[in-house]
Amino acid sequence: MSQIKELKERSFLVYGLGLSGISVIKFFKRNKIKNYEIWDDNKKNFFKKKRSKNLISTLRKVDYIVLSPGISLQNNRKLIRYKNKIITDIDLFYLTNSKSKTIVVTGTNGKSTTCKLIAHLFKKNNLKCSLGGNIGNPILEIKKPKNKYIIIEASSFQLSHSKYICPNYAFFLNLTNDHLDWHGNMKNYLDSKFKIFHLQNKNDYAIIDKKFKNKFVRKKFLSKLIFPKIKGYMKIKLKINNSYLTSKLNDQNMSFTYTFAKLLKIKDSSFVKTINSFKGLPHRYELFLKRKDTLFINDSKATSFKSTQFALSSSKNIYWILGGLPKKEDKIKLLKLKKNIIKCYVIGNNTSFFINQIKGKINFSITRNLNKTIIQVLKDIKTQKKNIKTILLSPAAASFDQFKNFEQRGNVFKKLCRKYVRKIN
Repeated sequence: MSQIKELKERSFLVYGLGLSGISVIKFFKRNKIKNYEIWDDNKKNFFKKKRSKNLISTLRKVDYIVLSPGISLQNNRKLIRYKNKIITDIDLFYLTNSKSKTIVVTGTNGKSTTCKLIAHLFKKNNLKCSLGGNIGNPILEIKKPKNKYIIIEASSFQLSHSKYICPNYAFFLNLTNDHLDWHGNMKNYLDSKFKIFHLQNKNDYAIIDKKFKNKFVRKKFLSKLIFPKIKGYMKIKLKINNSYLTSKLNDQNMSFTYTFAKLLKIKDSSFVKTINSFKGLPHRYELFLKRKDTLFINDSKATSFKSTQFALSSSKNIYWILGGLPKKEDKIKLLKLKKNIIKCYVIGNNTSFFINQIKGKINFSITRNLNKTIIQVLKDIKTQKKNIKTILLSPAAASFDQFKNFEQRGNVFKKLCRKYVRKIN
């Protein structure tokens, strides 16, 4: 029996109608899978004909619950009871994928950049690939021709619910305190990341940071364990002419990509040529504007201090914009970074969280929103005689208290900087 035929004999509840939920419904329609219902706690007018009439009854009777990655099981009693039925759009992809090799990238920071680097590496070396998951198109909307690689960015939210994910190459970049309110604790967060290794076999590869070696070995996974060639990359880094990628911010992403390039037997000369043509992603230490002796950097994607400290260590004479929705248990440890910061501007609805950690360590003002902040920063830099000054948005916090997402926050920052830049001309 084919995999699609088997799925046609199962029943499903699509729970959550975000991008992934909608892609699951499209997948069902394409493959003529008809035995499904839908549920969304907020979108009550969507797909009325398929909407469950009784959620508890539906949860009880269906074979699978295809859960949106944004929905946590913490304190969700109606779902916890049926967690063994829960799968994801990534699971449906793996249950029906027989043609393509897959590369799954996860970690707290650097997932998107690493995925884009790998895709760029493939493109420039005449290897076919597609990219999706937590970046770009939902995974079920990617075509799966033979002899093609599928690169998947996987968040801990997706992995936490997944049961059938099985990549040929699994990247685990790093782990810092993040999403603990969603996962409940650090153990759950780490366990979700390790799901990418559970079903791998001896022909698959696990590329991980050495700090996770002991846990990997204890689990007795079957895949070939590879550590990033950091020393090898640092040697070849001297030949790379790409200021975005040669900053400290991207050393880890680059060492993983370089290690993968060696697995694919891509020559160093080709690797360097490829990397030199790579353009950085927006909102990740993005130098988008320069006026006279002032640099404007948008690092809105930095939603924890671990992410922000890379930007603070890579710049000098910083006017640092900090704040937003703080992450559970996050700590701001400035230590040697203080010398790089001239002044800090605290934005968002929870300024006290950040002020309590920076008070007495660095000069700061409470500006609450980006508009007031940019006006104040441009006034302040007039009194600074340093040769190069850096206006840096690296909030070390989520954006949801004032913005839809980090992309909107970054775009507003860039728009305001361009609007007011005439004040320093």
